[in-house]
Amino acid sequence: MKIRIKFLKQGSMKFVGHLDMMRYFQKAMRRAQVDIRYSEGFSPHQIMSFAAPLGVGITSNGEYLDIEVLSTDSSKIMVDRLNQAMVEEIRVLSYRRLEDSGKSAMSLVCAADYTLEFREGYIPGDLDGFFRSLQDFYGQDPIMIVKQTKRGHKEMDLKPLIYQLERRGDKIFTRVSTGSTDNIKPELVMETFYQSMGWEYPKFAFQIQREEVYGRDSAGLLVPLEKFGEDIE
Repeated sequence: MKIRIKFLKQGSMKFVGHLDMMRYFQKAMRRAQVDIRYSEGFSPHQIMSFAAPLGVGITSNGEYLDIEVLSTDSSKIMVDRLNQAMVEEIRVLSYRRLEDSGKSAMSLVCAADYTLEFREGYIPGDLDGFFRSLQDFYGQDPIMIVKQTKRGHKEMDLKPLIYQLERRGDKIFTRVSTGSTDNIKPELVMETFYQSMGWEYPKFAFQIQREEVYGRDSAGLLVPLEKFGEDIE
């Protein structure tokens, strides 16, 4: 049986890298006595895959991993059991069954939401003016950048890959293309904006938080990855 787990990652856990997060969840599965399926062969390992690895230093309210289990209790029981095995800064939010033919979270990922909050000491003196300039920047078409690739430098239009960019209070919200094909980080969006204004981009100006990760349904609409599964009663 295929299971999709949604969890949040906050606090000091933002400094834990992807490989260590994998090891953490492997141990948590054993502590929570999840009847997880193991691969066959000389060195069996838990069947587990993450949707989109999170960069170090970024918090999240919407991370996903897929596992396969041989048996399971209800979604509510499994969420409670897993959270009892977790540190406070990682909480499981949902545990949902996927169809046998369901695609992996990793292959579905195509967009993600982020919130960027100014760190202390980096808030612009004219905050309203900053956000007006940001909206003017997003109103451009195209937004050309030169991106470093394995084959060298490539000129590309960033505009079609930024689905939303707006002010929410004193924070910046953006929805960008994510995945194996066009993976756009919010840092790239902000760096491009700063460069367009002739400003130096302060690398540590923002605390970034991922809010949600999306795939596309059969109608081509963006859907949170947990919606591809259903709760187990």
